[in-house]
Amino acid sequence: MPKNQIVVCVLATLAITCQAFINPTSSSASASHTDSSLNLNRRSFANAGVTVAAGLIGVASPAFAGIDPTLLKSLPVQGDEAGTVQRLRQIEAIQKPATDLVDIPFEELPSGVSYREYREGKGEAVVQKGSKVAVEMTIRCKSFSTQNEPGGVKYFTTKQDTEFNELAWTIGSGEILPGLEEAMMGMHKNGLRRIEVPSTQVFPAKKADQLPLPTTKDGKRIFERLFKTDATLLFEVLVTRIK
Repeated sequence: MPKNQIVVCVLATLAITCQAFINPTSSSASASHTDSSLNLNRRSFANAGVTVAAGLIGVASPAFAGIDPTLLKSLPVQGDEAGTVQRLRQIEAIQKPATDLVDIPFEELPSGVSYREYREGKGEAVVQKGSKVAVEMTIRCKSFSTQNEPGGVKYFTTKQDTEFNELAWTIGSGEILPGLEEAMMGMHKNGLRRIEVPSTQVFPAKKADQLPLPTTKDGKRIFERLFKTDATLLFEVLVTRIK
């Protein structure tokens, strides 16, 4: 017998039993059982029935057990006859894949620079010495963190501090700090890495004018504070072009 039918039968039986016990039909029985002790027993019995019923109802499996809600995004949207919503979902899945959120350990290089590769990217072209690259980038100060930015407050982003939301240069030209370029080697187009450059390499890069500079008031203020403490930087780099 299905589980829901068993629950219904048990509830019906409990209801009939409780009714018969609490409201006996015999007049002699009702006359001889009016003391407070019997009333207490009746209440206890009724409450026990409710508890058992609640427990039986609670054993039902969750409605969405075994279903991954993220898979629902791939299903057709009712009423989306043109397929517009479905295509937007597919674009979002490409631009922000779930793998971007995987917590991958840092790989440390001999120089002390370390990085995490969140997305490998595609294509035959790879970042190497002499490559002309364009990237979207965010630079965070590891020693500064807030509730909204626990990974470090950003002082520079290509979105706010550049005209076309990208930073372009030639690898090995000396324009950008060498530690960052070292950790970018081997990246493909659309590859995404988070690169940590230690303070010992950031200070010399500042003197050599190899650090991207902020243009906003807040960014400039944070940049100046950075060099009064540990100047370790976290670069979030998305490669958009390689030549």
